[in-house]
Amino acid sequence: MPSIVTVPLQLINRLLDFMAIITSVVLVSMVFFMVIARYVFEWSIIGLDEIALLAAMWLYMSGAIIASRNNEHLVVDFLPQRINSKKLLMLHQRFIALIMVAASGFFCYLAWDLLQFSLRLPQHTAGLKLPELLPKSALMVASVACLLYSLRDLITGNPCHNIRAEE
Repeated sequence: MPSIVTVPLQLINRLLDFMAIITSVVLVSMVFFMVIARYVFEWSIIGLDEIALLAAMWLYMSGAIIASRNNEHLVVDFLPQRINSKKLLMLHQRFIALIMVAASGFFCYLAWDLLQFSLRLPQHTAGLKLPELLPKSALMVASVACLLYSLRDLITGNPCHNIRAEE
């Protein structure tokens, strides 16, 4: 029987995966169309690059969230490969998770500062007059999600995709 927490998390995971797929398709389609339009038909369509930028920001940030969720982000595992003691390896994993919480917390602070600046001095794109808040909000969502996943790793002691810890 699914718990109260499991069902919403599965829904969020599906929504995040769907968003990554949709933004990938939109980004590839827009860039392909812009290249064909410019170099084959010699058209310059105003605003398409702005939509592509918006899709790219959400794609990159949803990708960062997915990588953080699955512990598939970049890791330097030279030291954990050399540690033979299970206690020392677990201590190392908690230390890395603590560093990730601090880095993610700083990322949240910077994203919040950027969001406040965007609310104080609203900016718009040149062509379509889209609010700059749309791509910047992707940073805030990603920073909060990465902070939550790094807190999960700190509390549970999940390894940062360390093969030896899974043995």
